[in-house]
Amino acid sequence: MIEKTTRMNFLFDFYQALLTDKQRSYMQLYYLDDLSLGEIAEEYSISRQAVYDNIRRTEAMLEEYEEKLNLFSKFENRQEVIEQIMQLTIDQSSGNKLIKLINQLKEWD
Repeated sequence: MIEKTTRMNFLFDFYQALLTDKQRSYMQLYYLDDLSLGEIAEEYSISRQAVYDNIRRTEAMLEEYEEKLNLFSKFENRQEVIEQIMQLTIDQSSGNKLIKLINQLKEWD
């Protein structure tokens, strides 16, 4: 569950501007503020099932956006390369590999 929550938080960060106000609100309350479906339903005076359905549809939309735009994948790749660069700076004899990784970062923009 933690892995899914983390992924949804990242996807929400990247794509929240593409969501409706209601979708943004439900996702923020559920994933960021850790409210239960019942608590959200009570706050909006709707059924728990309506909140659940909205959140599941929004999760699917976020996954579709990621499939098409790959913003989170690119972010993860950059983070991995940055980590490799940090490791290489410790071993200064790896200058050529460091230059290759930096150029790889430039290509992803």
